[in-house]
Amino acid sequence: MNQNQKSQAELLYEAQQRKIRQFRTNVALTWIVLLGVLVYLFSGPIRLDTDFIQRNSLFIATGVIDTLKISFLSITLAIFLALLAALGRLSTFPPVYALSTFYVSLIRGTPLYLQIFFFFLALPQLNIVLPGLVAGVFALGLNYGAYMSETFRAGLASVGRGQREAAIALGMTPGQTMRRIILPQALRFAIPPMGNDFISMTKDSALVSATGFVHEIMWRATRVGRAELNNLEALIVAAVFYWMMTLILTFFQSRLESRLAKGDR
Repeated sequence: MNQNQKSQAELLYEAQQRKIRQFRTNVALTWIVLLGVLVYLFSGPIRLDTDFIQRNSLFIATGVIDTLKISFLSITLAIFLALLAALGRLSTFPPVYALSTFYVSLIRGTPLYLQIFFFFLALPQLNIVLPGLVAGVFALGLNYGAYMSETFRAGLASVGRGQREAAIALGMTPGQTMRRIILPQALRFAIPPMGNDFISMTKDSALVSATGFVHEIMWRATRVGRAELNNLEALIVAAVFYWMMTLILTFFQSRLESRLAKGDR
């Protein structure tokens, strides 16, 4: 590449970067305008009880700890179940295949809300009494595990047959091939969708508040909102906390995806 061609490439790169920066600037300005409109609406035409918000924001914010606790425990269980279900769906042993497909079909065919109440209200008739937190974690974990199993199955199937055959040729056992060759690549494929599922789970954890025994964000917001007849303000505060958590988690997810994308180049 001569000096002239290099200069042209640098100019094209700089122009592309300016275009990207301009786009991001326009998006940021649009966000600011939209936020300004919301602030105007809730400070002008729609009058909010700011005293209520100041008094109860900390109480509602304390629920973030329980929300994240439920989400982390549930996603851990979901990943474990999704991996087992994905392996089962790739199995050639009929009972294992049938068990995994039955689990996925049953869970995906019933609402998450029903599953939460099944663990919390139905199991006590069988003398199985679970705390609200445990019931919520089991329900969320089982539900998301069924949906995430397809992601894991696709990740496992994406590993080429040639790599499996090469591992066998090197003398690896099926277990070693799975641990050293297939799973690392499948997890790399599954990590970005898992991030989306975790973000969704932080919001779906609000359904656990229906049990009345898990004091996460939604439970705290509805409690003070009903007690003081300020449901609008309470739910707005809860929405802000959920939104902030989503923004933070989305930021870290995008950083992780960028790092994974660099590894592919």
